[in-house]
Amino acid sequence: MSAALEEFCGSVFWNDSYLARPDADLPVCFQQTVLVWVPLGFFWILAPWQLRPMCKSRAKKSSVTKLYIIKQVLASLLTLAAVADLALAFVEDAEQDAVPAVQYTNPSLYIATWIMVLLIHDARRFCLRRDSAVLFCFLTLSLLCGILPFQSLVRKALQEPISDLPQFILFFISYGLQLLLLFVSGFSDIAPETKEIGKKNPEVTASFLSSITFEWYSSIVFKGYRKPLEIEDVWELRDKDKTKALYTAFEKNMKSAMQKARAELEKRKRKKRRREGDLDYGNGMSKAQSQDVLVLEEKQPKKKKKKKGDKDSGPPKDYPKGWLMKTLAKTFKQNLLLAVAFKLVHDALVFVSPQLLKLLIAFVSDKDSFAWKGYLYAVLLFLTAVIQSLCLQQHFSLCFQLGINVRASLIAAIYKKSLTMSGATRKESTVGETVNLMSADAQRFMDLANFIHQLWSSPLQIILSIVFLWGELGPSVLAGLATMVLLLPINALLIAKAKTIQERNMKNKDERMKIMTEVLNGIKILKLFAWEPSFEKRVNGIRAIELKDLLNFSYLQSVSVFVFTCSPFLVSLASFAVYVLVDENNILDAQKAFTATSLFNVLRFPMATLPMVISSLVQSNVSTGRLERYLSGEDLDTSAIHHNPIAGSAVRFTEATFAWERDSNAAIRDVTLDIAPGSLVAVVGAVGSGKSSLVSAMLGEMENIKGHINIQGSVAYVPQQAWIQNATLRDNILFGSELDEARYQQVIKACALLPDLELLPAGDQTEIGEKGINLSGGQKQRVSLARAVYSDSDIYILDDPLSAVDAHVGKYLFENVLGPKGLLQKKTRILVTHSISFLPQVDNIVVLAAGAVSEHGSYSTLLANKGAFSQFLNLYGNQEEDVSEEDTAAVALAGDEEEADEDLDPCMEEHPDDVVTMTLKREASIQWRKLSRSLSKRSTSSQKKAKEEPPKELKGQKLIEKENVETGRVKFSMYMRYMRALGLCFSFWTFMGYTAQYAAYTGTNLWLSEWTDDSQRYLNQTYPTEVRDMRIGVFGALGIAQALFLLFATMLSARSSVRASRVMHQQLLSNILRAPMSFFDTTPTGRIVNRFAKDIFTIDETIPTSVRTWISCFMGIISTLIVICLATPFFAVIVVPLTIFYCFVLRFYISTSRQLRRLDSVTRSPIYSHFGETVSGLSVVRAYGHQERFLKQNEVTMDINQKSVYSWIISNRWLAIRLEFVGSLVVFFSALLAVIAKGTLAGGIVGLSVSSALNVTQTLNWLVRTSSELETNIVSVERVHEYMKVKNEAPWVTKTRPPRGWPSRGEIQFVDYKVRYRPELDLVLQGITCNIGSTEKVGIAGRTGAGKSSLTNCLFRVLEAAGGKIVIDDVDIATIGLHDLRNNLTIIPQDPVLFTGTLRMNLDPFDQYSDEEVWKALELAHLKPYVQGLPEGLLHLVSEGGENLSVGQRQLVCLARALLRKSKILILDEATAAVDLETDNLIQTTIRSEFADCTVLTIAHRLHTIMDSNRVMVLHAGQIVEFDSPEELLTKQGVFSAMAKDAGIAAAETTAL
Repeated sequence: MSAALEEFCGSVFWNDSYLARPDADLPVCFQQTVLVWVPLGFFWILAPWQLRPMCKSRAKKSSVTKLYIIKQVLASLLTLAAVADLALAFVEDAEQDAVPAVQYTNPSLYIATWIMVLLIHDARRFCLRRDSAVLFCFLTLSLLCGILPFQSLVRKALQEPISDLPQFILFFISYGLQLLLLFVSGFSDIAPETKEIGKKNPEVTASFLSSITFEWYSSIVFKGYRKPLEIEDVWELRDKDKTKALYTAFEKNMKSAMQKARAELEKRKRKKRRREGDLDYGNGMSKAQSQDVLVLEEKQPKKKKKKKGDKDSGPPKDYPKGWLMKTLAKTFKQNLLLAVAFKLVHDALVFVSPQLLKLLIAFVSDKDSFAWKGYLYAVLLFLTAVIQSLCLQQHFSLCFQLGINVRASLIAAIYKKSLTMSGATRKESTVGETVNLMSADAQRFMDLANFIHQLWSSPLQIILSIVFLWGELGPSVLAGLATMVLLLPINALLIAKAKTIQERNMKNKDERMKIMTEVLNGIKILKLFAWEPSFEKRVNGIRAIELKDLLNFSYLQSVSVFVFTCSPFLVSLASFAVYVLVDENNILDAQKAFTATSLFNVLRFPMATLPMVISSLVQSNVSTGRLERYLSGEDLDTSAIHHNPIAGSAVRFTEATFAWERDSNAAIRDVTLDIAPGSLVAVVGAVGSGKSSLVSAMLGEMENIKGHINIQGSVAYVPQQAWIQNATLRDNILFGSELDEARYQQVIKACALLPDLELLPAGDQTEIGEKGINLSGGQKQRVSLARAVYSDSDIYILDDPLSAVDAHVGKYLFENVLGPKGLLQKKTRILVTHSISFLPQVDNIVVLAAGAVSEHGSYSTLLANKGAFSQFLNLYGNQEEDVSEEDTAAVALAGDEEEADEDLDPCMEEHPDDVVTMTLKREASIQWRKLSRSLSKRSTSSQKKAKEEPPKELKGQKLIEKENVETGRVKFSMYMRYMRALGLCFSFWTFMGYTAQYAAYTGTNLWLSEWTDDSQRYLNQTYPTEVRDMRIGVFGALGIAQALFLLFATMLSARSSVRASRVMHQQLLSNILRAPMSFFDTTPTGRIVNRFAKDIFTIDETIPTSVRTWISCFMGIISTLIVICLATPFFAVIVVPLTIFYCFVLRFYISTSRQLRRLDSVTRSPIYSHFGETVSGLSVVRAYGHQERFLKQNEVTMDINQKSVYSWIISNRWLAIRLEFVGSLVVFFSALLAVIAKGTLAGGIVGLSVSSALNVTQTLNWLVRTSSELETNIVSVERVHEYMKVKNEAPWVTKTRPPRGWPSRGEIQFVDYKVRYRPELDLVLQGITCNIGSTEKVGIAGRTGAGKSSLTNCLFRVLEAAGGKIVIDDVDIATIGLHDLRNNLTIIPQDPVLFTGTLRMNLDPFDQYSDEEVWKALELAHLKPYVQGLPEGLLHLVSEGGENLSVGQRQLVCLARALLRKSKILILDEATAAVDLETDNLIQTTIRSEFADCTVLTIAHRLHTIMDSNRVMVLHAGQIVEFDSPEELLTKQGVFSAMAKDAGIAAAETTAL
């Protein structure tokens, strides 16, 4: 081979003597062949593919740019240079004898190559990214190879005159041109027409260099440093990363994979049937079992019954398995393969560094080696480090992209599935579970995707490491490996133990959060009853258990950290000791020791990650199962709903029989009906007769058993429970249609929404919170009706829309919308109703009984038939009349109660707490809203109008203060505050422990380098055993010291962090419970709960870990730098600029990264809430046929989140590349300085210095990670602190205590009493003066907003006086402690609030009373028989919010509370919550008999209840206008008599009462 080549170039091809001298060089022939052909070979293998766009692209070329012209000019010049070279060869050939062949072939090859480059440049104009990776790599390679001839020529020229001048000049010209071309290629070439795309996402047009270094991302980092990033600043996704594109590909693959899986399933089922065919006789048994199961179910009525029948007893339903992973792999195979390629290159290079290190140590130890070798090794170390880092970052970038893309496809698939799911499948999973599929399971896949390649890469790295180590130390490696393998189960054991603690703690946490949420929701009751201490004790009790577990968990964690830190040291100790002890000829030299050390370091990572990846695989296996079951569920089968045109019929049922599930009983039987177009049909029947099922059948939500339904035209549907989206009121009504102002106004008027719009802060642009939280029930129902009316469909299906509105509103709606004269008179209307009063006006009535039509016809015919219907009428007709009278009375009194009740104006104080609840949820969506506004540039003109005239802030219109989102850096004081919570002494000693550990660590390493130098000292002597033993002994001792210091430090930090958690939670809790009521009115509960959940969790678990990691990273870096400086003092000079660069990058990155994390969490919740909303309103979405629109919206929401996550991923890669470059420079300089100072250094110290440097890169990366994590997390301390300094209400107990048995008489005096809700609002009570005598019964009346409820708030000092005073039994209530006051008054509040816990705890939280007293109170409250009937009696558990008691029973429990306290003054805030009349009577009679000797104040909403009081106080606008006995007031023509008249109470009636 070499002979042929020598003939080819006419000189020697290879001779070793060329290298064995200080000024080594390569033979000319080698330079002309190998160094030229390697780059060219690379180019020609890959170049032809680059021309593909030319052949197949139909797109037109993008225009010529300056950069393009420069590139083409340079390429043309290079072609000319090559031509000149060829010409020279011919000239020389003519002048002298034969010229070697190489001088013809090389120029010809170059001519072809540069022409090809010209073509490639042109071909790239068809692409968005106009720059070619192949070209860039070719030029780089060509220039690198060109360095060698370059230096040869320069050295020759310096030694002797140049023999061949023209060729010499041509070489340098073409080298220079190539360099220029490479330089130009580094810039992104953006055509004018792609500028816009480039602005949206520079990645698409970025050059190759910019892509591999993520340079295109820099501008966002700088922007993020200058100001906090908003979602608009984040770049758009590439088209192929958008949810739509991803899902399209995923769906295509999913369908084919699912078909195969279904076929498999059929096979499995057939096999099973065959098996069961043989076992038929065993079946009787299982039937009996399933009967038992049913009986058992009957016994536990509390738990919701599972699916009917014996589904429970059977095994879970089989589903198509194993298709999901295949689908994902197929969809993302390109990404997977690329990532594998990058990872392979990286893994190979990982093992090159230790080998280079070995060569470098050999070089330093050998006095006679040539200097150029050292420089070569240093450069090679640098190059491998750089390439390794580029490959790794590309690999990670691909992995994380795979992660978010997998997540996006899964979420899109789940969302789409939820829209098409059948009723049966839908029952299998609740909304919560489905949202969990989206959040938890999809997230799991995302986490797995990030590290999926470790599955093959870790074993590969482990095997290679062992092979190389064996080469170094021989069999002694096994000792080290054995140590490693032994440590693995210890770690696994610790992890398992930690997991059980963790699970137990999650339960504690949930328990604590449940109580907290209740406390915050019922905070008003706690305050009125002075029960805060009891609940504080309960919460602290749970918290104590939680912290005990947390401490144990932290101890376990510190042990596992201890094990993990010891492992590398123990491994090297074991290996080295065995190596030295096995054979006395084995001497540990620097090469062996440090190569082995760096290989052990390589081993650590795969050993640690492999178990993690495997466990994460196992977890995602569970998720795979869940997702497969969900996504392969059955779709809705609407084949039974036909749409054939039939003349004279709008809806026709033909023997329709439908059931809720395939095999269950039919809910609708053999219905045959014909509904004429334009008619109004009422569907009536008893509860459970199948009215709603009939509606669902028409909407196609049920399983068809036989028959069909024919529907002609579009459908609008109003469900029984209104479904309201989290959008503006207008968007809720338009529901995706275009705005037609005239029709819109008409609809609003007809649906009685005009008065509501005036009350809402921003009219129809008011944001409606989730589930319509800031609307009352009636308002929601009317919005839902307006949506249907506006949609202008042909057929209206109305499921009892009038039940939620008041009687008179119902009447109005019927007249203006539904009835014969309403807006919908021309449409077909099917109205399910309970209200009898409208029946005479409908065209046709269908009476249902047990799912079948029992009779139908017009009102008159049905009455004449004397069937079930007429009996039903006689039964309810009379009642309804009474009720409606009562209703109208109540309504007239309260001035349209239903609006008033949940009016949004906070000065209305009928319901201050309601105002809060409704605004709570609105707040939750404020952050999201800002976002969505900027995204969906809605086309409605209204918004433009709204923008033009900014709304004037009314005083008190904004109830909820905006949550301050912290931006920018966290103040240093927060770190100090956390340190103080830890305890300064603790903090100091922890830090000292870490310092000592790293001192020992450095000591160990220095000792090792000393040890290795023995091989030089005792070069040709026997190694003394005592020296050997001392070396091993000290090495071991130092290592153990290092581990013990670490254990000491981590244990201490565990103690102190639990202390900090305890302190912070305690302060937060006690402060929140002492906050005044106004704080809870203006702060959404969700926000306070968040402090207790998320932020306390962060302080408990995340911050301590972050702090620990940060300290150890920081110390690790410092110790490495110290070691390098010890070896080569000059390194200190280089540290300074590197540190500056490092801090610079860090500062930029942290601010951007922090904001991107925030954006991610802000944009993530809308995905889930939009999904939850869709699922809960599924029937509405389907009825209107808006599935496509919702899918689109989901895609938009997803993409917004995707782009912020994607941006965050790239920001991490951007940082990593830059930091790893710093790391590579550290390696390079430590090696370079070692080469320069060669004569003065021993091999050991060089090995130590370079191997530490190789390790530093990862640590540098980690330091930034943990710094930014720590900074993100310390914000929690800030947020908790913010609520620790909320100002408190008056003290609970003061020095002045009231006398014992106070109040004994129960006299109340108001002296010119004034009060306001918040300092900036007007007075609510404007100077009230009156005396209420002992045992007097006083009724308080007045229209909504007159200040009735404010009065009770004042008596309990929930509101503090703005002037005047209240005196009870000669004690001014403002002078005593709040608890002394509140303990001695009793209130029966408006809405009965109960807490989780036993019934007894709800009555007597402090255990002050005996059981007899409690039973007595229950008896008086008419609850005794009920409670005795309960299996646990007084210990009966009340569920959250008292859900397992009826509203009436809850009201009675509140009465029992009052009876138990039996104080002299009772305030009765009359229950507006519709308590049935029975309960109401019970309460009234009990109060009359039991509280006869007390002063009773009754706040009335219905006048009937106060007609028997001694006196009635009539309030108006915060002043007393009348105060006298009811009889007197009725005769006077005043406010009271007017109210009474409205309520239909005449003067004569009072006696009847």
